[in-house]
Amino acid sequence: MSEIQAIQRQLKIKAGAAKRLIKEHILYRKETEDQQRKVAKLIAEGVPEDEWDLKNARKVLDESERMIHDSATRLAKAAGDLGDLIIAAKQRPELAEVPELLNAENVLKEGKEFETDSL
Repeated sequence: MSEIQAIQRQLKIKAGAAKRLIKEHILYRKETEDQQRKVAKLIAEGVPEDEWDLKNARKVLDESERMIHDSATRLAKAAGDLGDLIIAAKQRPELAEVPELLNAENVLKEGKEFETDSL
């Protein structure tokens, strides 16, 4: 495999990993919002603090909030790796217009949006 093909392959792999982490991050944010509504509903209904449903809902909410931070951290690392690879690829004129590079740049741009709002 030539060096150009190897770079294209790495762009595809790293962009795919970053895209998966973006989706994961979005899902954890949605899950957290759903759990916040559930906890608020239980509190509004006057559920006692020691009732199992409320305790369990709060545990799930805490775990979801931790996963948002975890996924944001992993996304930041993946975005950093992808950014470094994009910089290296742009130094190669023969890679200037390959679809993998253009896709990687789009994924990186999308990932940067989530990177800052959740750390």
